[in-house]
Amino acid sequence: MSEGRPAVQTARGKFDFGQWLRIRKKFPHLWCPGCGLGIILQAVIRSFHHLGYSKDELVLVSGIGCTGRIPVYVDCNTLHTTHGRALTFATGIKLAKPELKVVVFMGDGDALAIGGNHFIHAARRDIDLTAVVVNNAIYGMTGGQVSPTTPGGMRSTTTPEGSFGRPFDICDLACAAGATYVARSTAANSRHMQKMLRQGLDHKGFSMIEIVSNCHTTYGRMNRLGTHLDMLGDYRERTVEAGPELDVGKAKAEGRIIVGVLHREGDRGALGHANGGSHHGCLGGAPAPDGEEKK
Repeated sequence: MSEGRPAVQTARGKFDFGQWLRIRKKFPHLWCPGCGLGIILQAVIRSFHHLGYSKDELVLVSGIGCTGRIPVYVDCNTLHTTHGRALTFATGIKLAKPELKVVVFMGDGDALAIGGNHFIHAARRDIDLTAVVVNNAIYGMTGGQVSPTTPGGMRSTTTPEGSFGRPFDICDLACAAGATYVARSTAANSRHMQKMLRQGLDHKGFSMIEIVSNCHTTYGRMNRLGTHLDMLGDYRERTVEAGPELDVGKAKAEGRIIVGVLHREGDRGALGHANGGSHHGCLGGAPAPDGEEKK
């Protein structure tokens, strides 16, 4: 146990966050105070612990950007790759060592702009990878440029009068491309996020978890959205749980953030197999697996 750091009590017993972090080598971290990535990092580590993963069986892969720093701070097998190419490196690792659990961390720009082609084909192949896409609607590290998920009318350094493009819905894109587990959560609800992460990690096939997070330093400041607490509070107010009774079109029109498991198919092998049919995208909610409450 790390000196001076108390153990944390969890459902699987006590563990020390410090044992999972490269504290002496990589800290202090470079994220802005109040950034949702710190919440996401602890949720990821808690999920690994809950599922009983060892450091040796995990490989964390990332590209470039604020989200790309997550594997840098975690003390296990990690690979910090080139911009937009994290999924290609991860695919190679899984093909070479299918017994490893490979988890990929990307931001919205990294995953869907320069990495967009790799994203849709990784989903189509349905190889057993878990992709965690942190959506803060901006290029936070490289200057605040517009990203593929920047909402219409919102400002960035490259769209000072407001974005005029239609933003991607990351979950709809993953569903349409063939991902067999698709879920969304927000940095405002760590427990819900952990549940989505655990289910995605436990899924056999390509799983994608979108986490809506705050970039109050760049995106929030440019659009006068307040502090990190204001942005997280807004996420809580706009969150609605996916389910068969939900009017998805109405919820999207109202600017709601639809969270939960949006699509799930049966488990596949470690390297996936042919789907054998067309994919019809997200249907507004999916049943929880055995042992997991719907919420």
